[in-house]
Amino acid sequence: MDQDNGKMLALIDGYKDEMVGTMSKMVAIPSISPLSDGKGEGARADFLEGLLKSWGFEVNRFEYEDETKTKRPNLIVKYGDNQKRVWFVAHIDTVAPGDLSLWNTDPFKTEIKDGKIYGRGTNDNGQDLIASIYALKALKESGLEMRFSIGIALVADEELGSKYGIQKLLEESGIFGNDDMFVVPDYLSKDGTMLEIAEKGSLWLKIKVNGKQVHASTPALGVNANRYASKLITMIDDMLHGKYNATDTIYQPEYSTFEPTKREKNVDSVNIVPGSDVFYFDCRVLPKYKLDDVLNDVKTVCASEEFSKVKVDVETFSREDPAEPTKMDSEVVKLLLSSIKELRGIDAKPMGVGGGTCAAFFRHKGFPSVAWGTEMEDMAHQPNEYCKIEDIVADTKVFARMCL
Repeated sequence: MDQDNGKMLALIDGYKDEMVGTMSKMVAIPSISPLSDGKGEGARADFLEGLLKSWGFEVNRFEYEDETKTKRPNLIVKYGDNQKRVWFVAHIDTVAPGDLSLWNTDPFKTEIKDGKIYGRGTNDNGQDLIASIYALKALKESGLEMRFSIGIALVADEELGSKYGIQKLLEESGIFGNDDMFVVPDYLSKDGTMLEIAEKGSLWLKIKVNGKQVHASTPALGVNANRYASKLITMIDDMLHGKYNATDTIYQPEYSTFEPTKREKNVDSVNIVPGSDVFYFDCRVLPKYKLDDVLNDVKTVCASEEFSKVKVDVETFSREDPAEPTKMDSEVVKLLLSSIKELRGIDAKPMGVGGGTCAAFFRHKGFPSVAWGTEMEDMAHQPNEYCKIEDIVADTKVFARMCL
């Protein structure tokens, strides 16, 4: 490895304790969507903006008001004079902690143990948000010649579809250039052995079953929406898995997934037959299938004779049709593969995934985009979420190396 690379790696190694400190301060600022009963990303964006400015960077802030009248902030930083720019796109928001009884620690107060940082959002997406901004800092402080300029986008609303994040930023003029390429460090694999170049289609459905509420002692006078909803969940689940059962080995998992997930509260008392019941399906569909077909088949089941006593409404809560995969011979793929090989000694493998990332929105616009990062096990959205300190440092080195 040449002298410049050695200088860069030593500089990043020296940031380790500072990275841990920054992560701890960031995790202590909840950043949950208002649509998930949070207050949004504002306070966390304030912290990160102040930090980046203290390092001497100009930060542009783009805010978009959501349906709750909450401003959703996005931060943009550019550094370097080269026409071609490598962007690192990380999201500021996190999911809620969920059942607190399943946590061994306070989810918003980091605990460092055995080289791991525990806390909500440390893995998704704190690890590589920190890696991205410290790669930026290292490139500036090293003063080394850069082959590519670097861009950092810290975005809002990724967990619920990016409506007030990347989707809005892509409509702004002057942020992204025609020659830009993108790394979205939001797909992580053990030792960084996989990089994501394609995503399945994503379809989230909200289904409401309307019956008639009555006292539970006289059920014949009503229509139990809970019972019909439960039967409907099973029928939809069986239909989707039976009909859309193809496989494609480039994807992980290699099949489409259909999962009943959230269920909304119906009644407050045990002795009430619910008159309405609302549930959701999360569908991740191989590109060979059309999302319209999946949606229409679900509606057909809901309109069947077995549910004639209730009224069923099907709403598309979120939808992302699959984009064309990033080509394996694109510059950003080759650049990332060569950096991983040089620094890790690993021949990483391009692949497709079911999880949605911001990379899909760039692909829809024709930008070459990959998602990549390192983790020992998938901790996203789980209780006792953690990331490894050594993975933060290692990913920072790869990001910085891509620009030299």
